[in-house]
Amino acid sequence: MIQTLLISRHGFRSSWETGDRSNRNDPLSDLGLTQAQDLAAYLASLPEDKRPTAIFSSPYHRCLQTSQCSSIALDIPIYVDHWISEWYSDLTASKGTKQPEPPSPKFLRTDFPEIDADAWSKLWYPPSTGESIVQITERMSKFLPRFIHEVETTLPPKRHERVLLVTHAAPLIALVRNLSDDTTLRVKPGCCSITEFERDSNGESEAPKWLLKRLGDASHVRGDVREWGFEDYY
Repeated sequence: MIQTLLISRHGFRSSWETGDRSNRNDPLSDLGLTQAQDLAAYLASLPEDKRPTAIFSSPYHRCLQTSQCSSIALDIPIYVDHWISEWYSDLTASKGTKQPEPPSPKFLRTDFPEIDADAWSKLWYPPSTGESIVQITERMSKFLPRFIHEVETTLPPKRHERVLLVTHAAPLIALVRNLSDDTTLRVKPGCCSITEFERDSNGESEAPKWLLKRLGDASHVRGDVREWGFEDYY
């Protein structure tokens, strides 16, 4: 049974340094790679019974690079889940900007051999009209119970009490609001920051409640963490 959910945003994107936003599936910058190593080093420094035992990552390159550092440091697998992919907003869609469709986990394993595509391969693609804040919040509300149930009942080879999700700012905000049951909570995650939830031991197992332990902690990360919230977009 999952007891701890750790949620992190990817490291600093290369496009933030170059100013070229044409590649929406851009990799990490050198700073972003350093931040990914910072996250990995922090997780590896935790007592063994506090470290995550599995990583679930967005299929975007910057998230997989971030995940890879922690996967290697902790010697744990990466599972790719398209449901925590980047937000393709309704405003972006209205401008005619095409959202990339990242390939399948089996294809991505060519560059990221830490991916276990046989045990977990969840595909989801954004609607062509994009998503509003309400819609991405709904996406995460559908993702969470399915994700928790499947991790706890179908994922081999062992029970995972602590898992790490590596995603993007917008899905992270929506996840936090769903887990905390507060759709107005102000959340501005920085690069490779950690948000942590613990399962409420008094909650029902089939519909668990989650307690927010820390929000957007980036004390372990070097450089510009580029905090972002929905208020920075609309």
